[in-house]
This record gives sequence, structure tokens and C-alpha cells, in this order.
Amino acid sequence: MFSEAAIKELEEIRQKYPSARAALLPAIYIAQKEFGWLSQDAYEAVANALGVPKAIARGVGTFYAMYKHKPLGRNIVQLCTNVSCMILGAERLVDFLKNKYGLEPGGTTPDGRFSLVIMECIGACGTAPAMLVNDDFYENLTEEYIEEILGKYK
Repeated sequence: MFSEAAIKELEEIRQKYPSARAALLPAIYIAQKEFGWLSQDAYEAVANALGVPKAIARGVGTFYAMYKHKPLGRNIVQLCTNVSCMILGAERLVDFLKNKYGLEPGGTTPDGRFSLVIMECIGACGTAPAMLVNDDFYENLTEEYIEEILGKYK
């Protein structure tokens, strides 16, 4: 069940689109923000709020990598391991995250503080290696810099 604030936000978004299906992406994002991840109940809440079949809401949500399909840590670390980042040490940084934080790709630290998502490309080849922590972008990464960055997130 959505909060009153989320319902209001959904109604405002719905007004901006010509059909309920066209509003699915932002509506699913609101559900993710509201519930923390997209469970079957979250998809059902979106479907009910927009008046679309649950299968349509789930089909749209599972198509995109930007949505969380399982519970994740409070802070999402998205580390690029594509060619430029790999050449400049991203694999070493993955090992650092495993050893220092117990953080495996696709996993979450035991305290729920961080989850690690390996990204195919983050669009920062000129300043690689790069990562996002939640919505914050970081580049020219080293082990020391990552430790400093992650110290800011509780």
C-alpha cells in the first residue's frame, strides 16, 4: 500500500502522460522509492494505482536494470568494470571491496550498509575507473579513495 505522499506523487505523474501505461516507468520508480525494492506487492500496488494489469507493470519493471528486484543495502555501489575501467584497475578494486568490506558482486555487506552492482559501462572512460554510490558519481578511483568515499556513507 502506498503512503499518501506517494499516491499524490503518482497522481501528479499520471496527469503528465497520455495513458496509464505511459506513466509506468516513473510510477515504478516511485514504488521502488516507497518500498525500497520491487516485490510482487510493489508491482501490484503500481498496477492498482494506474489501473493496468500486474503482468504489464512487472514486465516493464523487470526489463530495466535501473530497478531493484531484491532487497539491497542502504547504499548501492555501482562499479564499472568495462574495458577502460578494467585496464585502469577495476578488477583490483573489486578484490579490494571483497577483502576490505566482505562485499561480493551482487551481494550486500552483513550489516546492510552496502550492496555492490557491477556495471557494464558508466560512461566515464576518460576518468576511469569510476563508480556511483547511490546517485553520487566518483572517478579516478584508487583503493584509498574508495575507502575515503565509502566512509561518508552510513
